[in-house]
Amino acid sequence: MPYREHLQSASDLVTPYSKIRAGFIQIALEKNHQATPYVEEAKALKRAVAKVMTPRTLLTLSELRPALLTAAGVSDKAAAHLQESDQTSAILGLIENFLEPAGDDFVKELVFRFLLTKGDSLGGRMRNLAGLLAERRLTKALIATLSIHGKSFSWLSRKSRSWRTVEADDPDIDSRIRGLHWQVDGQPRTLIYNLTVPVVNKNVDLCLLHAEPDSIDFGSANPSSHHRVKAYIALGELKGGIDPSGADEHWKTANSALDRIRKAFVADVYNPALFFLAAAIATAMAEEIYRQLQTGQLANAANITDDDQLYSFCEWLTSL
Repeated sequence: MPYREHLQSASDLVTPYSKIRAGFIQIALEKNHQATPYVEEAKALKRAVAKVMTPRTLLTLSELRPALLTAAGVSDKAAAHLQESDQTSAILGLIENFLEPAGDDFVKELVFRFLLTKGDSLGGRMRNLAGLLAERRLTKALIATLSIHGKSFSWLSRKSRSWRTVEADDPDIDSRIRGLHWQVDGQPRTLIYNLTVPVVNKNVDLCLLHAEPDSIDFGSANPSSHHRVKAYIALGELKGGIDPSGADEHWKTANSALDRIRKAFVADVYNPALFFLAAAIATAMAEEIYRQLQTGQLANAANITDDDQLYSFCEWLTSL
């Protein structure tokens, strides 16, 4: 029972207030960091139109057309599907309905509406932020664990989907990783994030396979190792949200996914280890998670805001 290395009761899984507070602050700081380019663009827009005397003059400034479309509420994706005449209509609507009624304050109105659309775009990105931060935290812990135990490893680039060796003193490597490869007793271990598992026919957050990295093809080719049921050593769900009000809902989603995984593999008479990781864990869900650990439905679980639990989990995963 590997979970016994870091869990003695269900209460150990519950996220304390200090960690919730720290998580909220981290996300707030990251949001501000991500918003900085938009603020700078708004400043540049204000400067670019500072000498414009009337809102309709903006129609003649072709170089500012993308910014004007943004202020009109048209996203970059939407703009790519609009003809030039439709784009002009959107900008004209902005001028007639909002900028001209603002009078002498039309430049301020323009900048505010530019930021409003940019903020909506930022909000979409931020909805995935908690999950990305959780992946990065887990990745850092896995890399540290492998390094401390003298295990060499390679990593899968999110962008190029190519495997690379470790670059010395790269503090941002965790933000670019989609997978890790190492060996246990001379046998290959490959961990892939967000993999569509054929036998489950759904995306799974974390999959550890007994496979060489170059044997995994992310297309649908059958020869790929991830099509072999018995290649899977462990699978798990990771929930990075720190808001305690959403914790139970995240657990319900993860529990349904884990049950789906369990049933899919049982149908093939195979039983890989299942695990659950989360940042926000409330009392009721902690008790249910702990019961599943005791009954063997889950092989391991950890609260990733707790260093002891996280690194104990990483020692277990990297030794399987």
